[in-house]
Amino acid sequence: MTTPEVQYGLLSPMLIVFGVAVLGVLVEAFVPGRARRATHLGLALAGLVAALVAVIALAGTEASAMSGAVAIDGPTLFLQGTIVLVAIPALALLAERTVAVTESGAERRIDSFTPQASTTPGSVAEREAVDAGVAQTEVFPLAMFAIGGMLLFPASADLLTMFVALEVFSLPLYLLCGLARRRRLLSQEAALKYFLLGAFSSAFFLFGVAFLYGYAGTVRLDGIAEAIAADGQGRSLALIGVALLAVGLLFKVGAVPFHSWIPDVYQGAPTPVTALMATVTKVAAFGAIVRIFGMALPGLESSWRPMLWVIAIATMVLGSVVAVTQTDVKRMLAYSSVAHTGFILTGVTALGNSGDVGDSGVSATMFYLVAYAFSTLGGFAIIGLARDERGEVGDLDRWAGIGRRSPLVAAVFGLFLLSFAGIPLTSGFIGKFAVFSAASGAGGAALVVVGVVCSAIAAFFYVRVIVLMFFTDPTDRTATMVRPTASVTLAIGVSVVVTVALGVFPQPVLDLASRAGTFL
Repeated sequence: MTTPEVQYGLLSPMLIVFGVAVLGVLVEAFVPGRARRATHLGLALAGLVAALVAVIALAGTEASAMSGAVAIDGPTLFLQGTIVLVAIPALALLAERTVAVTESGAERRIDSFTPQASTTPGSVAEREAVDAGVAQTEVFPLAMFAIGGMLLFPASADLLTMFVALEVFSLPLYLLCGLARRRRLLSQEAALKYFLLGAFSSAFFLFGVAFLYGYAGTVRLDGIAEAIAADGQGRSLALIGVALLAVGLLFKVGAVPFHSWIPDVYQGAPTPVTALMATVTKVAAFGAIVRIFGMALPGLESSWRPMLWVIAIATMVLGSVVAVTQTDVKRMLAYSSVAHTGFILTGVTALGNSGDVGDSGVSATMFYLVAYAFSTLGGFAIIGLARDERGEVGDLDRWAGIGRRSPLVAAVFGLFLLSFAGIPLTSGFIGKFAVFSAASGAGGAALVVVGVVCSAIAAFFYVRVIVLMFFTDPTDRTATMVRPTASVTLAIGVSVVVTVALGVFPQPVLDLASRAGTFL
């Protein structure tokens, strides 16, 4: 048995992030409490910037690492770059702190996380921890471990490595979902639901790996593709394995019928964690879906493409229709996320359709992920600013007249909503145009028709919020938009710039996605 060679240079973006996460654990253990938060934040941001530099340095590389377990190619580097770029402002949201008055009357800067996760919600111990200014700073190394797993997930070239990456980024998210400062029981319920359903989806994924290994005799994606190409008839094991594998992957992106956790978890988790899950996690999970279906299963295209058609249509329709009925802003954006999952799946159905440079389905999907991630991050950052005396508020009626009291913040939120709706001159319009064009070119005209209809339905509830903010008089229940801190301003500012830039000048990123749309 030979010792595998480790290509540290090829793995450097992931190794940097994991290394910073380990250092974060040491910071948590040895750095004094008052200096701990600043140390965590500086270390994490420096690590993400270094990882971004490493991704840029690898641009144009096409190679495999760890005996073929990790693929460094165009889709890997594009998605890793997207993950790191979105993770930087997302991490800034985790560090957000606002001034609040405790029950003893003292002013303290508090964040979105409970001071002590081990205490009973509403207990004396929890109130004492709040008054003492205790901070849950371990959220930073947990987030870095999750981001490291997300960097590995779309780069995995064998199914066992992909499963390990899945668990590495899922376990920290389960913990982070249960750490909300306000509505602690709802937060803990969200974490438990996410953990239990996530465990079931991981079991399905692993069961699918077992079936595909039994069929192909390997867990390598290229080996599975070769086995399928060489086998003309006996593909029953492969089809069962693909179906089980798809359950685990579609759960992570929140596709119907595996979406039920999305609204509860998005609403119950701390808003910065919701922003992280709704953006970076979705990018990583779709990256894995694109790699598996595009690299390992092109020979079963006639079997999995109709399945994805049905799931994409059901996801678009359910997400758009149910979002109309929501009375909570976070739940509305949660079902909006479900609908956008369906839109992105229309791009996935076009895998294998050659574009000018690479696979048009891969390129369109990757561009949509960039556009969607930044708009969603900015949207949840704005939601975190709506407060009352108890903390964040999400009820839609509490947003009445906010545009008259805080016109700039409301206008920025309106920009993100218009981008979600796919209005021209926003990144959302270009993203939808890209995936619909790719699907149409691959024979998915019916998908495009459904997508356009669902976009029109979705535009109704986005515009409804804009009307509520600007054309409704404020009431005594109208929430207050707090002044954003520097970290929140950074996240919102970056999101605005990207949303507008990709809507007005999308061609450079479209070209980059097109050049990166070819697997190793």
